[in-house]
Amino acid sequence: MLHNSEHNRDVMQRIGFPQEAQDCFIKMFKLLDENKEWGDEFDKIYEDYMFPWANELGEKLERLTALAEKMKKPEQTLHMTFLLCCSEELLNRYREKGLSDKLYYDHMCDLRCKLIECRNCENCWGTFVGGWFHGQYEVDRFALGRFQYELREFDDKHDGHVLSGGHVIHTGDKYVNFHIPSLGIPLTDEIRMDSYRQAFEFFKDEFNGGPVIFGCGSWLLYDKYLDFLPENSNTAKFIRDFEILRQEAKEEFNDGWRIFDRFSDLPVEQWPRDTSMRRAFAEYVEAGGKTGHGFGVIVFDGEKIVR
Repeated sequence: MLHNSEHNRDVMQRIGFPQEAQDCFIKMFKLLDENKEWGDEFDKIYEDYMFPWANELGEKLERLTALAEKMKKPEQTLHMTFLLCCSEELLNRYREKGLSDKLYYDHMCDLRCKLIECRNCENCWGTFVGGWFHGQYEVDRFALGRFQYELREFDDKHDGHVLSGGHVIHTGDKYVNFHIPSLGIPLTDEIRMDSYRQAFEFFKDEFNGGPVIFGCGSWLLYDKYLDFLPENSNTAKFIRDFEILRQEAKEEFNDGWRIFDRFSDLPVEQWPRDTSMRRAFAEYVEAGGKTGHGFGVIVFDGEKIVR
């Protein structure tokens, strides 16, 4: 296959890769085109993953890591190179399903998010969470406004739970799971509600017209944060959108990199405090506060959250 293709160059531009990153991946494309042994091995992994359909990405990433060692290149860089090279076939599959190019490119922006996270945490262009993209390449997860969504079913952890509005959850009931990509877009009321409305329209037929139940498991959904976050902060408002069904404290702040990048490995007193979010979390943890993880749900009727 041609790695240094017009599509691969174009998609990087469309989703906003910094020029330095574009130059890095164009060099990788050319290297694969010019070295037959490496290119053939890379293409075999591509064929095994994308045809007949995206499958077992984790095993393919292991093979790519071994190839990166031969090429003397960072595995994170080759993993992103692979995702970019799979992106043209992914666009074809969106079109085959009658999904819009806009929907495709909106979701491809997640590659930029992971690219910047990798640069900030690992100091190289690529991704250190390549396996995350399996849902995207299966055409199972969709970007609708600020958040990403995928249809799932409740397991038995919440069977029989009665929500505040009276809805009862049963094992096997559908819900729309969602994720919070690091787009750098504030979680304002307008932004959040716009995304919920888009997701409602996209998934409402799965719920006989609604209301739609959204679910999210995240390090952000730990209500102890409401003790120190400003009441009117976007993050506090986001937490209060949810009815939190379960949460737990963590001994280690393993998600600290999401706020502090590579500095999260330093002692807490050395964490940067150059934003209100960084300052709030650094002061909270330094004072002995526990971080955690929670799972919550939103019942949405197309216009508002139903309590």
